[in-house]
Amino acid sequence: MIGRIVIDDVRPRTPSGRFPAKAVVGEAVRVSADVFKEGHDRLAGRVRWRPEGGKWAEAPLHDLGNDRFMATMEPATLGRHEVVVEAWTDEWATWRHRVTTKLGVGDDVELELEEGARLLAGRAMLLPEDERGPLLGAARAARSTGRPVPERLASALAEEVAAAMAGPLGARDLTGSAPTPLWVDRPRALVGAWYELFPRSEGGLAGAGERLRAVADMGFDVVYLPPVHPIGATWRKGRDNALVAGPGDPGSPWAIGGPEGGHTEVHPDLGTLDDLASFLDRASSLGLEVALDYALQCSPDHPWVRDHPEWFHHRPDGSIAYAENPPKKYQDIVPINFWPEREADRAALWQACRDVLTTWIARGVRIYRVDNPHTKPMAFWAWLIPSVQAEHPDVVFLSEAFTRPKVMAKLAEVGFSQSYTYFTWRTSASELRAYATELTQGPLADYFRPSFWPNTPDILAGPPRRGPRPAFKSRLVLAATLVPSYGLYSGYELEENEPASETTEEYAHSEKYEI
Repeated sequence: MIGRIVIDDVRPRTPSGRFPAKAVVGEAVRVSADVFKEGHDRLAGRVRWRPEGGKWAEAPLHDLGNDRFMATMEPATLGRHEVVVEAWTDEWATWRHRVTTKLGVGDDVELELEEGARLLAGRAMLLPEDERGPLLGAARAARSTGRPVPERLASALAEEVAAAMAGPLGARDLTGSAPTPLWVDRPRALVGAWYELFPRSEGGLAGAGERLRAVADMGFDVVYLPPVHPIGATWRKGRDNALVAGPGDPGSPWAIGGPEGGHTEVHPDLGTLDDLASFLDRASSLGLEVALDYALQCSPDHPWVRDHPEWFHHRPDGSIAYAENPPKKYQDIVPINFWPEREADRAALWQACRDVLTTWIARGVRIYRVDNPHTKPMAFWAWLIPSVQAEHPDVVFLSEAFTRPKVMAKLAEVGFSQSYTYFTWRTSASELRAYATELTQGPLADYFRPSFWPNTPDILAGPPRRGPRPAFKSRLVLAATLVPSYGLYSGYELEENEPASETTEEYAHSEKYEI
């Protein structure tokens, strides 16, 4: 039901309202709402917020005009919060406006003075005895009929009295909005510079560790590693995405799983888990965080394919279907069926996917770049991300979703901390203005955090494609300044600009398929 006071369009919020909007510890959050009631009385309000199960904090609402009010809150803790907008009739402000207006046009205000005295005395009785003095004194002055009206009003109009009369104490029409959920992240979920490199092109994890000083010196905050897991041999891709691998071809890191293990193991050519721990320590000592790829797909040689065939799609001949997006084919990868026929199989699969994350979290990784999340059910992410963050609220998820706008936005709504964007394909000044405005000033800004990447291992597009040095410089500056988070794939600083062909955005001699 609508309350005595209407409180509508509370922001920030997500489109459905079922999932939390996003904020960051220590970052100001503007909370706004439409607030109004019948008639011409003045309204007052506040925003109240608290971490789940914690103590309430509050900030006053300020009138922006046209019945829109806003307050600024600053959450201090990680995790899920609830936000409530409250409003009430500000009888004191209404009285002050009426009495001063009437006095200004020469009207008799004797009844208004009595009304004010009663408001003052009524509020005083709600306060502790040692705080009543200013209000009772102002009430006596208002009733001093032998004195000039301006003198009788002076005490009532004092700032000290206005402060004591503020707030909802005793308000008869105090109205609150339904609680709005808000998720509060650590700052890295909003702000940061990412650098992507392939450890196998650096001589493994030990060699990649030697590169970290240079990455830190370039000003990056996060070093992101594509999958570091064992790679399958069946239908392994060769150089330049050839369907047949040649002798010594390493295969695509995204064809995850082999005899050495699956998503929780390190490819032996890269090193060991101890080497990865040393890499993490070295990065931390340089002020860098490490992000790992979370790619929920398997090679035909993954242990899951052998042990849990029910987790995969089967063709009429009984074989497990490989991935394809016609005309593209990925024979070296078999996609996971996230909704097997049996409910018990679905629950076991989803838990196994969660266990992969918690394993790496236990090893010290707190940032994940998620491969192709738009090819997995929204319900899965809506379960997985809150489930993980309930125990580890500092974990950050970057969505690699170069997909349709509504799908990209929904992934952000159900929990992804950041998202890749269409920046790569927005090249003119008008396109960039329109896109940056959409991302930072519209409703999307309440829950969708953009990350601008001039290039990725899959994408060589826009001005840097066969472009000169100024194209690389300008796109870097735009990415780094238009939004708070951006990233580069290694080779950008070397101005690598040759595509594989005129009809593809792939790099020539892509590092995805060779060292």
